[in-house]
Amino acid sequence: MAKIYLFNTLSRKKEEFKPIKKGQVGLYTCGPTVYWYQHIGNLRAYIFADTLKRILEYNKLKVKHVINVTDVGHLTSDADLGEDKIEKAAKKEHKSAKEIASHYFNEFKSDLKKLNIIEPEIWSKATEHIKEQIELIKKLEKKGYTYKTSDGIYFDSSKFKDYGKLAKLKIAGLKAGKRIKVGEKKNKTDFALWKFSEEPGKRQQEWPSPWGIGFPGWHIECSAMSMKYLGENFDIHTGGEDHIAIHHTNEIAQSEAATGKKFVNYWLHVAFLIHKGKKVSKSTGGLATISELEKEGFPAMVYRYFCLQTHYRKQLNFATENLEAAKIAYQRIERKISELRNEKHKGKDKTEEYEKQFIEAINDDLNTPKALQIFHNTLDDFDFDPKKKLKLLENFGKALGLSIKKMQEVTVIAPKEIEKLIEAREKLRKEKLWAEADVLRERIKEKGYNILDTPQGPKLEKIK
Repeated sequence: MAKIYLFNTLSRKKEEFKPIKKGQVGLYTCGPTVYWYQHIGNLRAYIFADTLKRILEYNKLKVKHVINVTDVGHLTSDADLGEDKIEKAAKKEHKSAKEIASHYFNEFKSDLKKLNIIEPEIWSKATEHIKEQIELIKKLEKKGYTYKTSDGIYFDSSKFKDYGKLAKLKIAGLKAGKRIKVGEKKNKTDFALWKFSEEPGKRQQEWPSPWGIGFPGWHIECSAMSMKYLGENFDIHTGGEDHIAIHHTNEIAQSEAATGKKFVNYWLHVAFLIHKGKKVSKSTGGLATISELEKEGFPAMVYRYFCLQTHYRKQLNFATENLEAAKIAYQRIERKISELRNEKHKGKDKTEEYEKQFIEAINDDLNTPKALQIFHNTLDDFDFDPKKKLKLLENFGKALGLSIKKMQEVTVIAPKEIEKLIEAREKLRKEKLWAEADVLRERIKEKGYNILDTPQGPKLEKIK
């Protein structure tokens, strides 16, 4: 197997990936809080995790992928304050918490399907693992890491020696500052493991526990569920870069405090989607959903391609013109693949040459921009045997999630007026009257169509 290198947030450097069990990978991805639609910023994280999984499988590794579903316990503030996001949405929409979670989870899965994202081997819902979360809190309590306040059971971060190692937090500075409210917390970095119901029986989602009726904190679910399905020490944990300082830092603290073992070997984080210089988030109203992009004429797979053009650790600048450029490039791939299926000429077998370049790119910390460049070089190589080229491109597409086998050129049916202009332009081109032909091209463009000149003749596409 070729060597795979991944940038580990824990060490802040690129490391050779070595799975705990030979040929197998345990992969955990922080999943959605299902109280609203997932916007395209959220979905970048799942495109990244899916690409990681595909690349590991391309390297002949068997991946066990777990994604959690937060359907309880995520408060509107990371400081353990505010309402539960699911409960709040239920009140707003006059539905049950279960209905809210089920509806938005199904919407999320629909988006994943559109983006050609492989579903995980295990979907793990927080509400279905209350027992495991309580048991983990009991372990922490027995080891002396917890304390009780009027609103819940908290983790005492001062008792965990390496708290903040993932985010390189300067704990002393946090304690001296005024940004984080303490309330009854002993330390500003302490966090809720179990929250008490203010009025037992009023919340839709609450459970009995050794400490009283309530519900789990947000962080505890990921530790309890990941360790249940992947073991106390597993290979890779992914998520957005916004999780580094709090959520993932707290996961590490509570997991390693409970087991005495290293929790995760490799932490991978995807950078933000940026719009007009600011992070896209649901709390600020979001930017767009996949359905909204589709209404604007951008298929979901164009968005996936758009994400692959930028390395996952770099912030991705969203702008309509950038997405439009990605759409044109993606449509070119569809057209060229369609043409390739009909090519009959003989050529060389360059499989080994291009595959070597491709695997070097994807195994270098998922360098998808470079991998796409190699993909295009392969596609455009006329001297490469068409059948062997198509087979290789299908393999590349599988690693990148581009569904080459399903690609087909979209035929645009033009009005008679446009057809006449195309015929007139072709006549001028045959007579080598290029300037006059360009005038007709512009007239066609003004009417909402682009002409693409191919070896098989002119192709028409609608301008969105």
